[in-house]
Amino acid sequence: MTIAVCPGSYDPVTAGHLDVIERSARFFDEVHVVVAVNAAKTPMFSEATRVDVIRRALDKAGCKNVTVSSTDGLITDYCKKVGATVIIKGLRQNGDYEAELGMALVNRKLAGIETLFLPADPILEHISSSIVKDVARHGGDVTGMVPDCVVPMLADALAEERQRKD
Repeated sequence: MTIAVCPGSYDPVTAGHLDVIERSARFFDEVHVVVAVNAAKTPMFSEATRVDVIRRALDKAGCKNVTVSSTDGLITDYCKKVGATVIIKGLRQNGDYEAELGMALVNRKLAGIETLFLPADPILEHISSSIVKDVARHGGDVTGMVPDCVVPMLADALAEERQRKD
């Protein structure tokens, strides 16, 4: 059985993330989507919310061989724990490759875990969590960039953010 891990912050999960996860699920017996918790960052959505949203989106897509969890440790430690032999990373543009390559080399050195890079669907390659949040902050419509359930959650989170600033 081949097990893969798709780590990310997923804050929020985007259509591009889901595309990479769904494509990965076709190639591996088991795929673990891991919300990586970074104490140095302040996410818009809680760890539990991100896990729940991804689960709901993948259930809707019918991904039966995908599990969703989180970790605040090293992804390589998570891989060892579940028996994963590969990490999947989606690549949108050149900058992604440069950033991900260093991590891939470290992961191989730490645990012998290989990283497989999947190019983004050209229709989705412009979408990132940061862009989604920026568009939403400025009143733009993010429908289609994120799962439907994220659109109202994003609006609520931004309303709370504005209230804190006032």
